[in-house]
Amino acid sequence: MRVPLEIAFKNVEPTSAMETLVRERVDRLARYHRDIISCSVAVEAPHLSPSEEALGHRIRIAISVPGDEVIVSRDRSHQREQYDPYQAIREAFQAAEKQLRSFAGRQRRGRHPRVGPPHAVVDQLMPEEDYGFLSTPDGRNIYFHRNSVVNDGFDDLSPGDEVRFEERMGDEGPQASTVAPVGRHGHHELT
Repeated sequence: MRVPLEIAFKNVEPTSAMETLVRERVDRLARYHRDIISCSVAVEAPHLSPSEEALGHRIRIAISVPGDEVIVSRDRSHQREQYDPYQAIREAFQAAEKQLRSFAGRQRRGRHPRVGPPHAVVDQLMPEEDYGFLSTPDGRNIYFHRNSVVNDGFDDLSPGDEVRFEERMGDEGPQASTVAPVGRHGHHELT
């Protein structure tokens, strides 16, 4: 973290064990998002008169990451029975970890879009010799053999058909090791 951790206790007698628990859980957050800028944690009990006993606690965790903030709030202040503040802290941090995992996953997907095998168009077919050529969007011609077409679909191919392919380097240059016809809406045709 770039900014030191902030811990606040309101209407709660802070203990060293409580503060240690908060610090340990904050340290674990780096497992779920490596670019945490700052974190603040507030532990509070509702304001009550001296004769009343606080039964539950509110925990608020604010985590600042590049471009956004993750906020978790757990309110157990309206419990009818005694509620352990340590348990409230653990539950709030479990929720924070889950949100950070989800947030980090969305960021990764946004940065690295999933890309499937490249597309090409069947350019030439030599059925009597069991091979053909694909024309790629970047203007290259890629050799492929009958055996590289999935589901024994070589005889079903025609010039102009769209396919997906896996490219490998062969003895005489690039070649398609796997060729799969693409059906309507970009789905593979399976026979």
